[in-house]
This record gives sequence, C-alpha cells and structure tokens, in this order.
Amino acid sequence: MAVTAERKITITFSGDVIGTEVPAAASNTVSPGQIQILSLVSGANTITLPTGGSTPKAVTIIPPAANVETLTLKGVTGDTGVAMHATDPTSLSLASTVTTFVITAGGTVTGLRVIYS
Repeated sequence: MAVTAERKITITFSGDVIGTEVPAAASNTVSPGQIQILSLVSGANTITLPTGGSTPKAVTIIPPAANVETLTLKGVTGDTGVAMHATDPTSLSLASTVTTFVITAGGTVTGLRVIYS
C-alpha cells in the first residue's frame, strides 16, 4: 500500500512580532510512513533509513521528554556535527542520496522517536 506524507512546520510569533510562517515541504508519495523507537548508546549511533521501495524525503527526531544527554547530529562518524536540543524535536529534509546518518549521544538515551516521511 502506498503512503503519502505531507510535512509541515508551523512557526507562530506573538508579542513584539506577530505572525505565522508555514514553510512548505514537498509531499512524498512513496513515504515509508515509519516510526522507529530507538535506544542510543554513549558515543556514535549509525541510523539506517528504511528501504524496500519507499524513500524518505525527511526525518523528524524526537528525544524523550526527560532526556538530559547531549545529542549531536552527524553525516558520518568523526564529523563535527550539529548539537541538537536535548528534548525539542528536529526535522530535516533529506537528499535522495542519504542512506544513513549518525547521532552521537553523551550517554544512554532510551525512547528516541524517529519519524520517516
């Protein structure tokens, strides 16, 4: 069965600036429509994108609400990477050539949600 994913990011400002921005992301008519619940160990954790005919165009990473460990998103092990927020979600568009990415954790993280769309 085919899965179509539509990803939206809504940014709402209030106070001295008032407004709403909803940047459009391309729909994915061959989305894997998959959610993984992962446990990370201290150090580099290689995450492999789903395969089998479905191609994710985006990934949303949602750390557990009580997470206190550092999380760094990397293209490959050894990359300097980008520090992620310990509890806020991170949503990224993916090039069609991406098959893996790395999250380096400062300690054990249980219950990290990864949504492929």
